[in-house]
Amino acid sequence: MLAHSPPDLVALTPAVHDAARQAGAMALAFFRPGEKTSARLWTKDRGSPVTEADIAVDDFLKERLSRLLPEAGWLSEETADHPDRLACGLVWIVDPIDGTRAFMGGHRDWSVAIALLVEGHPLLGVVHAPAHGRFYEAAAGAGARVNGSAIRVSPREHIAGARVAGPKPLVDSFEARVGERIARLERIPSLALRLARVAEGAVEIGLVSSDSRDWDLAAADLILREAGGRVTDLAGNPLVYNRADPVHGELAAAGAPLHPLVIDAMRSRR
Repeated sequence: MLAHSPPDLVALTPAVHDAARQAGAMALAFFRPGEKTSARLWTKDRGSPVTEADIAVDDFLKERLSRLLPEAGWLSEETADHPDRLACGLVWIVDPIDGTRAFMGGHRDWSVAIALLVEGHPLLGVVHAPAHGRFYEAAAGAGARVNGSAIRVSPREHIAGARVAGPKPLVDSFEARVGERIARLERIPSLALRLARVAEGAVEIGLVSSDSRDWDLAAADLILREAGGRVTDLAGNPLVYNRADPVHGELAAAGAPLHPLVIDAMRSRR
């Protein structure tokens, strides 16, 4: 039983979707397809890049979403973390621009990711890919959609020939272990978008290297589950969110029938 009553999704969802669309439009104003972004650039402590678009979108979403649920905690890639979120029954998990390097270089595979957690479980999720004109969304128990149309994972039950996306070393190792040819797809820089494409069946197996964060995963995790898929660690465990350290190890995503085979193959290389 939840210690915190879940919010009214019927009332909340349209406002969250509107905020996500406005955030996407803000980022898109700085995006240059095939060219370097017009946004100013900085480098963060760990050497990862950030742009003025990341900061502007983050500020906008923090103000807008916090106004919708003032009692909710906040965890975002571009906001200094605060331990108060750990005691919150409701938490917003946000990546203002997932795939910043792609965004910077004019690659279209970036997204705005928003999730609302209730007692650590994603209740509402949005992955908005403005450069592709695709808006993925889900609510717990209500299915997943893109641009208003229902989506489902691929029904594939065998690894041979499956469409696989992920970091090249991980895909190389996976293919060597399964001993069967797979259909390699180009790496999708936005992790949230990679998982959303598993949810709609365009990708059948999504592999994730270690060091991903809650904000990369939470929204797309819900969308994938509502579309009939799973993303787990390599022991097959579901992801745990809103921990003190929101970092994850290697992960695998696929439709429910295929997922156990993928996990078995990934385990065999360890």
